[in-house]
Amino acid sequence: MKKKFKLSLAVLTLAFCSYVSADMPFPIPNIPQLDAESYILIDAKSGEILAQYNAEQQRDPASLTKMMTSYVVGQALQSGRIKNDDMVVVSKDAWATGNPVLKGSSLMFLEVGKTVSVADLNKGIIIQSGNDACIAMAEHVAGSQGAFVNLMNEYAKKIGLEHSHFETVHGLDAPGQYTTAKDMAFLGRALIHDLPTEYAIYKEKEFTYTLSKPQLNRNGLLWDTSLNVDGIKTGHTSAAGYNLVASAVDGNTRLISAVLGGRTFKGREEESKKLLVWGFRFFETANPVKSDTPLAMAPVWYGDENSVQVGAVDGAYVTVPKGRSADVKVKYNLDGYIYAPISKGTKVGTMQFLLDDKVINEQPLVALQNVDEAGFFGKMLDWIGLLFHKLFS
Repeated sequence: MKKKFKLSLAVLTLAFCSYVSADMPFPIPNIPQLDAESYILIDAKSGEILAQYNAEQQRDPASLTKMMTSYVVGQALQSGRIKNDDMVVVSKDAWATGNPVLKGSSLMFLEVGKTVSVADLNKGIIIQSGNDACIAMAEHVAGSQGAFVNLMNEYAKKIGLEHSHFETVHGLDAPGQYTTAKDMAFLGRALIHDLPTEYAIYKEKEFTYTLSKPQLNRNGLLWDTSLNVDGIKTGHTSAAGYNLVASAVDGNTRLISAVLGGRTFKGREEESKKLLVWGFRFFETANPVKSDTPLAMAPVWYGDENSVQVGAVDGAYVTVPKGRSADVKVKYNLDGYIYAPISKGTKVGTMQFLLDDKVINEQPLVALQNVDEAGFFGKMLDWIGLLFHKLFS
């Protein structure tokens, strides 16, 4: 079996930056220098890393933790375990002015004994960054904060966040709680891909709970008219510095930046904007293989069909220099003979994506349909046919 290979765009970028190719009239300049402890920029569709610095350095997540809280809540809503119109009774732990842990932090200003809907709590978490809302929601979803934190860490493993661990539902500094810029960017990607209804809340600029004054979303890039930013989340504590995970769209391209350990409230926005502007100016996302569209037909042995459609179930995306999407070529190789039964989504080979005759990315080639086993006589005929095929091919 051919070893799976995936070329990082960071490597590709360095190659472009190191020299001016005769075939490329406008080379990609160096990654902008940012005033932050760590950062990363990824293509949300392809998962390619375009720029990074100390991206796997352990950092305090602060309120970026609420992205993980939101992911768990979104999963609970999507599965029907909870509903937006569920009414939640505010406990003493979620009492904004009664829990000393919450003193001086960002709050939704919940009152003990009052009831509030899941929909309002969710907006309080995402838009207002309410630590009290996180506690109330955690208790409703999992019965306790501790049980909810366990869910956060379980989902983190499933998503593939290898360098994150959560100890709180809200992100206030706690021993043993940490994350990285890379993990936060890919958590943002999971939110966007897995939970579009949940993610849609992140673009809302303000939220009013009861009759109090509207509270604004702390992500100032939502107001930036030069970028189409629709999320994601800010965070700040004295230990973490100023954090911001941001996502924006330009045409078919969605980028996600994560800037951790920024120096100032506005500085994290300025540094994030530098990354996003650079990314959109010099890169774009190509979609050379469409969702559920056959790339080819491959022969199947011992099946009730003689062939199976192969391609990419969710489509295949690769990141390329701006203006080069149409130049991407696709080649594929089968891992070997395909035998029935086979299920949709089963890997049967590898797709190679080439630009200027160079492989820039490889992704799995999968079956796009189920193929059941043939009957006894059909399998016998295939056995004979396969024997001759192996002898003479």
